[in-house]
Amino acid sequence: MDTDISSQIKTIEVVVVDYSLDLVGAIAILVVGWIVAGWIKLAVSKALTRLPRSDATVTRALSAVARYLVLAMVLVAVLAQFGVQTASILAVLGTMGLAVGLALQGTLSNVAAGFMLLILRPFRIGDYIDAEGVAGTVEEIGLFSTEFVTFDGLYLVVPNNQIWTKAITNYSRLPTRRLDVGVGIAYSDDIDKALSVLMDLMTGDERVLEDPEPKVMVAELADSSVTLNLRCWTTTDDYWDFRFELKKLAKERVEAAGCTIPFPQRDVHVIGGPVIGGAASAAA
Repeated sequence: MDTDISSQIKTIEVVVVDYSLDLVGAIAILVVGWIVAGWIKLAVSKALTRLPRSDATVTRALSAVARYLVLAMVLVAVLAQFGVQTASILAVLGTMGLAVGLALQGTLSNVAAGFMLLILRPFRIGDYIDAEGVAGTVEEIGLFSTEFVTFDGLYLVVPNNQIWTKAITNYSRLPTRRLDVGVGIAYSDDIDKALSVLMDLMTGDERVLEDPEPKVMVAELADSSVTLNLRCWTTTDDYWDFRFELKKLAKERVEAAGCTIPFPQRDVHVIGGPVIGGAASAAA
């Protein structure tokens, strides 16, 4: 009886020692693999950054993919440490991948859309875009979602498929943009003088590009004013600041030239008919 107990204790000791060694080895592989995955991500990022035509969007995405591949190999190595056969692991992963793929078709569509965004690159990190209501500055393009910062400083995450299937307007892609500003003057004002003053305003500002040349035209004969339109081209970086300033300067220049910027008004003329008060008195 004592012999059986002693043999069982020795067996347990051997199993504990072997399992402890496997556990320590698995932890060591996991720690080292995690560190190596970080190094690989950093190395890929630096290598892609040194390329002559490197792109921050593609660099971040590929470095993240490289890290995930290393972590996947680490997971396989950890399971192999406990005696799980590699062939069995791959078979299980394949089966799990098929099941997960069928269950997460929407998620996989986001991955496919993410790859399309990275390949075709309708926008890059740092661009301001509007995808039919989804608007903001692009911060990160991931495999599943894209991160934005809105114009009012909010953090926004949108699934890639919701962006890829929409019409995308990229406000930052091209170096120049056309700027149109409307100014109304009174019908009694000198139109030629106002046009000349506004043209001088644009030609005298270095932010206005010479090609295409700036123009001022009569855009509309409105109900209460003659609407003049200032049209010029400027750089994308200067666009918004110059747009707001040009409105202010246009108002100041036309007023300094003796023109009036009218506000909507209506004259009412009463032709004939009794006065309401008098009619009421007569009826009484």
